[in-house]
Order: sequence, then C-alpha cells, then structure tokens
Amino acid sequence: MRLHDLKPAEGSRKKRKRVGRGNASGHGGTSTRGHKGQNSRSGGGTRAGFEGGQMPLQRRLPKRGFTNIFRKEYAIVNLDQLNRLEGVDEVDPDILRNRGMIKRMGAGLKVLAKGEIERPLRVKAHKFSSRAVEKIRAAGGDIEIVSPN
Repeated sequence: MRLHDLKPAEGSRKKRKRVGRGNASGHGGTSTRGHKGQNSRSGGGTRAGFEGGQMPLQRRLPKRGFTNIFRKEYAIVNLDQLNRLEGVDEVDPDILRNRGMIKRMGAGLKVLAKGEIERPLRVKAHKFSSRAVEKIRAAGGDIEIVSPN
C-alpha cells in the first residue's frame, strides 16, 4: 500500500449534477425541469406553506391564548444546589454566574426550596419562595432581597 494507491470507498464520492451543459450531458435542453409549468420557469415555485390556493393550514387552525409581553423570566436556583457550594458563606447572583450555575439572569434570580440546606448561608437574590425562606432561616442562614438593576 502506497499513498498513490489510496482511494475513497466505492460509492462515497458522487459527482454533482451539472445542468444546462448541452444535450450530450443528459441534463441539457430543459435542464431536468421538465416541460412547461410553474416550476419550469425562472423564479417559478411557491412560497413555503402555499397549498395551491386552498386556505393554508396555518390559517385554518384556530388561534389560542396569548403571549404576555411583560412576563418576567427568572433564573432559578434550588437549595440543594446552594448546599453544594464549597467555601462560600455568602451567595449572590454574581457568584452563581461565575460558577456556571446560572447562564442568563433575565429579570433576576429566584431561589426555590427543592432539597435541603445544612449550613448557615447568607443568600442574596431578587426573589425567594416562602418555603425557601423558611428552610434557609431554619438552617441558621439569612436572606437579602436584592433590588433589580
């Protein structure tokens, strides 16, 4: 086996179809578009979702619900995640962001009560669930509600 003996696997390399290069190529004349009709013309074809004049599916379906443009999305952290933080007595959104626990802040940080917390922590966040507040205080910790930017 030498470098000049190397070949790609059989059937792995396919030549692309070159159309409109004369009748001898097999793709001349109509250039594989067939005769007449909308799709044989330049610029022919229809837009996405067009159903030949029939009322399109996206217009036949009923509209439901609405999107609240004032909705606030909070980054969520649970108590079990806070419990896993090593060497930290005070937790704030910047520490969590630096450690990769939250990606995008959105409207702020909300602490929820999933899991347990076993050591006293001072937690700063924009919102807390009532159960999270109870559990943090029961562990000897403290909370501080940070105002949004």
